[in-house]
Amino acid sequence: MMKVEFLQALKERVLVLDGAMGTMLQERGLKPGQSPEELNLTMPDVVAAVHQEYLDAGADIIVTNSFGGSREKLSHYGLEGRLVEINAASVSIARRVAGDRAYVAASIGPTGRFVEPVGDLTFDQMSDIFREQAKALIDAGADLITLETFLDIKEIRAAIIAIRELSRTIPVIAMLTFDNNGRSVLGTSPEAAAITLEAVGADVVGSNCGLGVEGIFEILASMRRVTDLPLISQANAGLPILKDGKTVFPGTPEEMVSYHGRMLDLGVRVIGGCCGTTPAHISAMKCGLAGMDQSYRKSGPSGEIMFLSSRSGYVAIGGGHQTAVIGERINPTGKKAFCAELRDGKISYIRREAVEQVAAGAALLDINVGAPGIDEPAAMERAVFCVTGAVQAPLVLDSSSPEALERGLKAADGKVLVNSVSGEEKSLSRVLPLVKKYGAAVIGLTLDEIGIPPTAEERLKVAERIKAAARSHGIEPRDILIDSLTLTVSAEQKRALESLRAIRLVKEQLGLKTVLGVSNISFGLPARPLISSTFFAMAMEAGLDAAIINPKEEPMMAAFRSAMVLLGKDKNAEAYIEAYRSLAGGAAVPAETPADSGEIRGRLGRAVIAGDVEGVRALVDTALAEGLTPMQVSNEGLLPGLEEVGRRFEKNQVFLPQVMRSAETMQTAFARLKEELKGAEFETLGRILMATVEGDIHDIGKNIVCTLLGNHGFEVIDLGKNVSAGKIVEEAIRLDVHAVGLSALMTTTMSEMENVLAKLKAAGVRTFTMLGGAVVTQEYADSIGADLYARDALEAVARIKELLKK
Repeated sequence: MMKVEFLQALKERVLVLDGAMGTMLQERGLKPGQSPEELNLTMPDVVAAVHQEYLDAGADIIVTNSFGGSREKLSHYGLEGRLVEINAASVSIARRVAGDRAYVAASIGPTGRFVEPVGDLTFDQMSDIFREQAKALIDAGADLITLETFLDIKEIRAAIIAIRELSRTIPVIAMLTFDNNGRSVLGTSPEAAAITLEAVGADVVGSNCGLGVEGIFEILASMRRVTDLPLISQANAGLPILKDGKTVFPGTPEEMVSYHGRMLDLGVRVIGGCCGTTPAHISAMKCGLAGMDQSYRKSGPSGEIMFLSSRSGYVAIGGGHQTAVIGERINPTGKKAFCAELRDGKISYIRREAVEQVAAGAALLDINVGAPGIDEPAAMERAVFCVTGAVQAPLVLDSSSPEALERGLKAADGKVLVNSVSGEEKSLSRVLPLVKKYGAAVIGLTLDEIGIPPTAEERLKVAERIKAAARSHGIEPRDILIDSLTLTVSAEQKRALESLRAIRLVKEQLGLKTVLGVSNISFGLPARPLISSTFFAMAMEAGLDAAIINPKEEPMMAAFRSAMVLLGKDKNAEAYIEAYRSLAGGAAVPAETPADSGEIRGRLGRAVIAGDVEGVRALVDTALAEGLTPMQVSNEGLLPGLEEVGRRFEKNQVFLPQVMRSAETMQTAFARLKEELKGAEFETLGRILMATVEGDIHDIGKNIVCTLLGNHGFEVIDLGKNVSAGKIVEEAIRLDVHAVGLSALMTTTMSEMENVLAKLKAAGVRTFTMLGGAVVTQEYADSIGADLYARDALEAVARIKELLKK
């Protein structure tokens, strides 16, 4: 055991983490298709020898051979029953080598599956998988845990929450993998990732794999804008190429060291290597640090800013940022039709309001589904899934039910805002533990067992109690918003000014941010928007940081835009000018909202774009009733919508979860059209054989390609994962396919693609070939003679369409 605690060591010097494990084991006897983790039991000396090489090269952190040591991954090899034994052995081997010269970091990788609604695992199931592996590693004596190569923010969030249930103190490194466009596979930005990971308890955040050192640096620079945590860089040795029949990474040790100065200036405290790095790279990294100023240069955003995140976006509150508009419309109070939808388990209103409020200017969306006769926890989960699939805005979970809050917190992708906790002891004890566990922020209401205090000073005292209680649960002041409460001015006229005074007192004396439900002020009065918008402007001048309003009420948004200019929070009045540039004067044009009317082909397309799984079947019925044939419904209504989704994906306007929701909508529509065809089949664009090559058990990306090809009219034959070249050739001949698509995620299995192509050619199979996968490049595809390469699923569809047309 190292004498200096890991987190303290980070403050004193930059630590060097070791390099690639898989390729080193492959060179030493790991067979294709064999579990690398099994070698902990069958060839422990080989694993130890790899660790020893990295230790001798100067590594300060030795990473265990347990990346695929979860129940889910080990089950592919029939080893799930030996999980504890395998993971404990990985720590024991690393500890034996490291001694007191290096820290032992227990590696945990992704499961290869997604959490619902994108995937089929529940949050609890995913957490259970990680909790089981983490417990085995912690019990074996690991110094820290490193979560690496994750693609899904929701999955890694579940992993950290599970680890923190086991230990509040073991250091956790958390890393996502990003692609060349600066997003994860599911669309998460570096900023959203850092916010979410820090919120649930990561001690060090960063990125590994996917990119070389230059790309990793850009990712970390983005993260630094929203976090002051230590950062980790674990880059590949460049991008893989094929040389003499082998996959190699061309990045030299010198190239990786060239970024040391910039990394240290950024606050990177752990530097290591991923794919393609060797002991030579690690030695160069260690030597490159010698003589450099390694003092901790803590940097990042102001500590008073609250950051909230979704899967793909984020919002900053306080610290001079604009007042955050929280859309209030997803609330059943006074809405009979919405209440009926909630009772029936429907989500059309929620999706529509989410899209329209964001289009009108909402930065965050409040979700309240509490109504009589409703299963509120289940309704909250459905609502969160719906909103996160429709828009990028972070969420505000609004409920007095701890059960509903927890269900929503599990369903969320990022760091959300809980609305709310009061000064009552019962509320504090039930809500604050959930806020801490799931990495949320919280709204504190200035009321207690007695009610709403009449004066600003008394409300300040309640806010002070809430702050103290939050701190006792480990919740930072920056993650607290105080609501000094708005009372209707028609009944208690003097109290309106008390709310404004309370805003000022809370900010001045407690240093906390503030929020108000503004619309309450005008209840019971005519021309309510006049009173509400005027009070809103007064509250913003008093320092209001966030406001719960109806963003579709133009007087409210006009007050907001004007106040931001006058308070100096809209630089150069850019947002104001953008909103009103088309006006010669007068009131703003109301924001456009999606129309439900219109020609049926356009409505079908919009349903696909919106991912309206629930409503598309009725639209198909309408289209058929109007005389459209099934082929017209598909080709003139549905497919143009899916093509528009593809265009938006290319522009980073939507991301993979939205694409998959649109694909699900297409499948629902096709199911209805097949009923109409009464057994007949659509004319297909071609037969495509898909497979993940032998030795590779990863199939997420391949499955997505299969889904989208099917939606676009191809007949898809999916052979699954770990498929032999012989099987692929046999099925290609038997089914007379037009194209064969091959996927590989690991550098160790890329070369099998060349073997498959060679055997297809040798067997005289005349078919197009398509390659894809995280480690595959255009250069590699060209070098082995593939007909095309696709970076992602939508590009695969577009390119195979183009190729088959020719």
